Amino acid sequence: MHNVDTYTGSSFSLKNKFARLIWNFTYLIAFKYSPKPFHEWRSVILRLFGAKIGKGVHIYPKVKIWAPWNLEIHDQVGVANGVDLYSQGKITLGYRSIISQRSYICTGTHDFNLKGHPLYTLPITVSKFAWVAAEAFIAPGVTIGEGAVVGARGVVFKDVEPWTVVGGNPAKFIKKRNFKD
Repeated sequence: MHNVDTYTGSSFSLKNKFARLIWNFTYLIAFKYSPKPFHEWRSVILRLFGAKIGKGVHIYPKVKIWAPWNLEIHDQVGVANGVDLYSQGKITLGYRSIISQRSYICTGTHDFNLKGHPLYTLPITVSKFAWVAAEAFIAPGVTIGEGAVVGARGVVFKDVEPWTVVGGNPAKFIKKRNFKD
């Protein structure tokens, strides 16, 4: 996966580090303390930093975002206060998906089998109609299937099948999800 001889000790370019510095300054000044109902304001700021943001998106002001340029958020998505979108790699949130309070969506990890434990990233996808409940952890490379639910404090290291409910640490299948009309 990784070559030990090519590890240099720095995982991100100077350009990336500078962009994150500007983002963090903007986040503190214009994002983090904006009023809760100013969802469109926060969407505009994220778009200015390269995020792909759909319509009707509700990202709350206390959401931590590592790199907005690695976000693709479809229409009518909700991301609650306290969520950490650790977007060292790409995060995609599908139509009408929900990420609840204090969940941690983590695209970065380290190869502990190599000297220096170099960083690498894997994308995360939360598909349409899926719900990641409060304080869940989603590991790098995971896809949460369409309509799936990750229970509160669930820890997900493997893909979650569409229209299922999972929970626990590590997350395990609980039941099928069925809508009632």
